[in-house]
Amino acid sequence: MTRMDPGRILIIGAGPCGLGAARALERAGHWRWNLLEASAEPGGLAASFKDAHGFTWDIGGHVQFSHYQYFDRAMDEFLGREGWLDHERESWIWMRDRFIPYPLQNNAQRLPAEDLDKCLAGLIETSEKGCVKPANFREWILATFGRGLAEVFMLPYNQKVWAYPPELLSAVWVGDRVAVTDWKRVLDNVVYRKDDVSWGPNHKFRFPKQGGTGAIWRACADGLPQDRVRFNARIAKIDLAGNKITTVDGQTLDYDILISTMPLVELIRLSGQNQWTKLAERGLLYSSCNIFGIGLRGRPREALATKCWIYFPESNCPFYRATVFSNYSPRNAPDSDYWSLIAEVAESAHKPVDHSSLLSEVTQGLLATQLIERTEDIVSTWQYRAGYGYPTPGLHRDEALAEIIPFFERHGIYSRGRFGLWKYEVGNQDHSFMQGVELVERLLHGRKEITAFDAAFANSHKHPWPFEAWTPVAKSGRHDHFHKQPVFAP
Repeated sequence: MTRMDPGRILIIGAGPCGLGAARALERAGHWRWNLLEASAEPGGLAASFKDAHGFTWDIGGHVQFSHYQYFDRAMDEFLGREGWLDHERESWIWMRDRFIPYPLQNNAQRLPAEDLDKCLAGLIETSEKGCVKPANFREWILATFGRGLAEVFMLPYNQKVWAYPPELLSAVWVGDRVAVTDWKRVLDNVVYRKDDVSWGPNHKFRFPKQGGTGAIWRACADGLPQDRVRFNARIAKIDLAGNKITTVDGQTLDYDILISTMPLVELIRLSGQNQWTKLAERGLLYSSCNIFGIGLRGRPREALATKCWIYFPESNCPFYRATVFSNYSPRNAPDSDYWSLIAEVAESAHKPVDHSSLLSEVTQGLLATQLIERTEDIVSTWQYRAGYGYPTPGLHRDEALAEIIPFFERHGIYSRGRFGLWKYEVGNQDHSFMQGVELVERLLHGRKEITAFDAAFANSHKHPWPFEAWTPVAKSGRHDHFHKQPVFAP
């Protein structure tokens, strides 16, 4: 196997992408690397926290599912096969004062008659129209679901979750993130009054028994040489000409290759490449996410006893999603006398929030949506604001990336990860981890980066991979099996 020497590699960020890259370098025997992380803990947006009352919190409602055998094996290595709880997904929508299984279009029979008529009429109207390429996400919603479903759920929910008008988003990211309409399935469910809950790649998922999602990435970081991983190391400046970075405490590190998982707009700023600022402002949209953990006394009411997460399209609450977090693992709460919810509120310049009153608004929203029955049961509240929450697939995103990413690569800087590559469609934990792994494979062996640059394949559960693009490595006499994804032996 041809082996290249990329020299000294510096990794910025100990989230899934940066840790995936560091682990891959270490396992490949390329030991000339260092990793810097600005915070005190690994994990990035997948970190977890424990509050003073003993509740564990994630930065949002993360679940663990995967498109990659390599990733699955790494997860088993980090926590052991016994370190996980397996779940059947129960995702729901709360609207019209009732629970409706997600996706709505497959369960429209649960809507009030007036809404159901409107949705079916819109679907019929849509089926009679010819195919026209949508100019933006709003047009895609109307063309795919019809005006009824769009007005009842799709438009208000997407406005709420993205914190941008849907007409400012492109539709190129959709892939398997949004269930499209199967006419026969919809009508069959309406006629026979059947619930349909099996859609999507994450209908089964697993979660760490203890420590939250962050336990995964703490275990990954702990398995790396500790003398090459530095926390509380915030970057102050990146010198492209001199191939060096300076931290806020004045330390300087040289590199031959820089793997950056910081937000791409921060990479532009810290490297002083102001010629890209206007293009980034136009193309690299993002929303912030305000996370609220609500620890409660007692047990969830029966209607919530097995639910995983719930979507909220209506205006009677500020959050777009709530997770019954104690259902993921009972150890997310101090003991069996307590339970917990996580609520998420999106924010952007198009959808500002009042931080001083937001907790109160969330609490009132929990009451209005019947998630809790009284505020007296709340024993703990936890708040976290992710300034960079969602990399928004705006209309001009790909145009910006097509110029900015190659520019930095010509200077030996590879921007990857959820906000490093700015591609929501390949921004899950498994995608981000594999971006780091695949970049190392490119740097060491010249292999293609499939996840970063072919989202259709990276999210595929239907089409076989071009197996010859990857060379699986035998380990302990056992070979990887073809798994519809790039296959490695971790």
